Amino acid sequence: MQITSAQNPLVKQIRKLHQAKGRREQQLFLLEGTHLVEEACSAGYPLVTACCTPEWLEKHQFLWQQVEQRCDRAWVVSEAVMKAIATTVTPDGVIATAPRRQPFSIAELLQSPIPLILVLETLQDPGNLGTIIRTAAASGISGLVISTDSVDLDHPKVLRASAGQWFRLPVIQCENLQQALEELRACGVQLVATTPQATLTHWDLNWQQPTAILLGNEGAGLSPELLAIADTPVKIPLHQGVESLNVAIAAAVILYEAQRQRR
Repeated sequence: MQITSAQNPLVKQIRKLHQAKGRREQQLFLLEGTHLVEEACSAGYPLVTACCTPEWLEKHQFLWQQVEQRCDRAWVVSEAVMKAIATTVTPDGVIATAPRRQPFSIAELLQSPIPLILVLETLQDPGNLGTIIRTAAASGISGLVISTDSVDLDHPKVLRASAGQWFRLPVIQCENLQQALEELRACGVQLVATTPQATLTHWDLNWQQPTAILLGNEGAGLSPELLAIADTPVKIPLHQGVESLNVAIAAAVILYEAQRQRR
């Protein structure tokens, strides 16, 4: 059976997931596109509902079989319905919904021999967060801690920008970052704050010990409270006349210096 009406109750339910309120109420989020659906299946992430167009199904029958095995309901939908439930202008023909991820704990992030953790405060841009998740997973860090006043972790743009690495990186959403940082410090983790006022550069620091890297809001940077709690402030040296780097670029520069030292 094919769904052809945008007034179908399932279509209306999925469209609500475009907004944070709908994701909270249903405790679901939206996966759009072949790559994200493939990555979810590859990572063993559970699915709830899946929809694809007839044209997409012809090209991806094996993937659709995997999707059907992982979800409760699988539907073929018309092109018009696919456009109605997608957030992208030109959807590639498949969408799925999935349960919001279960929270990780600080203890789980500390299981690696020399933990390297990224801490994000009040990040607002979904593209930045998704890019940071992708970079963090690529650099092999232990996990990410993010404040709850940041952009939604399962915002559609976050998932797309993460290029599927969202499913593989342990993430903790935290209401009280100060408390989480104190817990990390008590476990022997050094707290490194990024700020342009620092005298040390990220090259000067010894990254070969358990470390949490603190990155702040795109415009305001880290709050005074988190700066005060950190053990060491560092900066990325910039050429004269350049005020700052994009937060996702800054994360990449620092993470790969840490991994360079550790190798």
